[in-house]
Amino acid sequence: MHRVHRRCFDLSVSRLFALMATIAIGPFSQLTAAERLEFQAPEPNDDTRNVVLIAGDEEYRTEESMPMLAKILSRHHNFHCTVLFSFGPDGADYIDPNNQHGMRGLDALDDADLMIIGTRFRRPSEDQAEHITNYLNAGKPVIGIRTATHAFTGPGEFGNVSYGTFGRMILGEQWVSHHGHHKREGARGVIEEAHVRHPILNGVQELFAPSDVYGVIHLTDSDQILLRGAITKTLDPESAILDNDDRNDPMHPLAWLHEYQRPNENGTGQAFCTTAGASVDLLNEDLRRLLVNAAYQLTGRKVLPKANVEFVDPFYPSFYGFINDKTYWKTANMKPEDYGWGKTPHMPDPKGTPDWPFRPVPASD
Repeated sequence: MHRVHRRCFDLSVSRLFALMATIAIGPFSQLTAAERLEFQAPEPNDDTRNVVLIAGDEEYRTEESMPMLAKILSRHHNFHCTVLFSFGPDGADYIDPNNQHGMRGLDALDDADLMIIGTRFRRPSEDQAEHITNYLNAGKPVIGIRTATHAFTGPGEFGNVSYGTFGRMILGEQWVSHHGHHKREGARGVIEEAHVRHPILNGVQELFAPSDVYGVIHLTDSDQILLRGAITKTLDPESAILDNDDRNDPMHPLAWLHEYQRPNENGTGQAFCTTAGASVDLLNEDLRRLLVNAAYQLTGRKVLPKANVEFVDPFYPSFYGFINDKTYWKTANMKPEDYGWGKTPHMPDPKGTPDWPFRPVPASD
């Protein structure tokens, strides 16, 4: 991919209908409201499933990746998708990933067949948490990406699952460590030989994530490891795996299946987790395919031999990293509809971003 000058799109479009539900006329309908973004299944039928994708992390830009993934699931695979965000404080209508208390719209889970979550240290209100509790008590499936291993924090609980133990109990792992050098070494997916024919791995061959390998140490023999993460020398997608490095012997799990106990102890549910998942990671076609395959598998649909994961709209992800400017998100004034059909936001990289020329950027005017 060639490099061009970077710029931010002018997102100062009138938001006259920001607090209203609007319907886009056409074969791929989109509903937008102040607290959520919905992408209708183009041809609803008995195989259509309702997917709720939950963004909200300070570092890995799920506010960018979840709408992109929802578009793929909707347009290419006939899922009905609802994207939820974290918002600013005091009822603000702008997206603010830095506000751990900003989760809204979790009532969308009441009718969901699948939850895809990529949050980090969120602190939902008791009323919002109740929707997650009910979802888990029903034993419905969960897909977690990257920081979902530490999705929540604080004194709240989902039944007998405390916020802090959500990752360990529901996904099989909690926050442990950066096993690779952050912003210097990448992660290459290595298929676990025993599960090479697992449907979730259909069409998955060359998975690379520049967000590095996480430490994963708490999985048990009952968990099904599909991919391990090999630390690479650099962040270049073509970088070689590190040889003669104890950190790659053994390689830590990168993607796995975990059966969770329902909080009400009335049965189990199925979870899939990958510690890849930064927005820039999802430039990798096979990582997108891994997640689409998991959505099929966990909702009882037959996984395709090689799922279509082409971007619906251009995708210009910003690099991962914390944004410490307390006024940044209020000034950016991003709304859910800014990530809708035909929209391609392009936000600046955080301070301290390494040179990483392996992604498309919008052409200069």
